[in-house]
Amino acid sequence: QVQLVESGGGLVQPGESLRLSCAASGVRFSMYNMAWYRQVPGKQRDLVAHITTGDTTTYADSVKGRFIISRDNAKNTVYLQMNSLKPDNTAVYYCKAEFLGSVSYWGQGTRVTVSS
Repeated sequence: QVQLVESGGGLVQPGESLRLSCAASGVRFSMYNMAWYRQVPGKQRDLVAHITTGDTTTYADSVKGRFIISRDNAKNTVYLQMNSLKPDNTAVYYCKAEFLGSVSYWGQGTRVTVSS
């Protein structure tokens, strides 16, 4: 059974940082590309950051220079370090595992609220 479990969300003030984690089980983690998406109510789920099996990373323009995606294959975990958070970063953040572009799994999401 495949499980992706996100953690690390919470309430922070603008300018602060958070690190999200996504622990995977039931998959051969090192063979999966991993990604973080975000979703706000009434809108589609948007890509935030992506990391390949070879550690190539891509980012949404809005988070470049502030967010860092990384992975630890020994721990079956992908991370999203979010720095200099802004109110418009408020969303539910989802972890996604992708295999060969045709198989994917989602976590249940973790809520991030940026507010003073």
